[in-house]
Amino acid sequence: MVLFLLERVAPVSVDQAWHRLTDWERHAAVVPLTRVTVATPPPTRVGTLFVARSGIGPLAFDDPMEVVAWQPPGAGAPALCRLAKRGGFVTGWAEIEVHPYGDGASRVVWREDLSVRGLPHAFDRPLGAVARRRMFGRAVDGLLRPGPAS
Repeated sequence: MVLFLLERVAPVSVDQAWHRLTDWERHAAVVPLTRVTVATPPPTRVGTLFVARSGIGPLAFDDPMEVVAWQPPGAGAPALCRLAKRGGFVTGWAEIEVHPYGDGASRVVWREDLSVRGLPHAFDRPLGAVARRRMFGRAVDGLLRPGPAS
């Protein structure tokens, strides 16, 4: 099990950051070799199911997730989404919080508890470093980058 936390300050509003981070299909644009399919009709809410499929051919795997907490931006409270990973290969959870920060910016806190079945605990530290910096850090940075929110 790997538990890590990412924090970012983004020059976009809380609403924009929230939309960018919870537009599940958009994650495929910033995570290499991944496509995301949402299995439930919009809008996103508790119970929304989606699958991130990563890899190539026989080396690909599914990472099914379910939204188990959903609190969009509102008066005085941070936005919060909690995802439960429901797969047989990758398990754990993720939490995304978006807070106001200064004048028109936002602060994002992403917590992730990540487990890969069959991976010995000796690999937890390297997995954590790669996941935090290369995978999730780059993905969050790409999702928050100013520009069209497509």
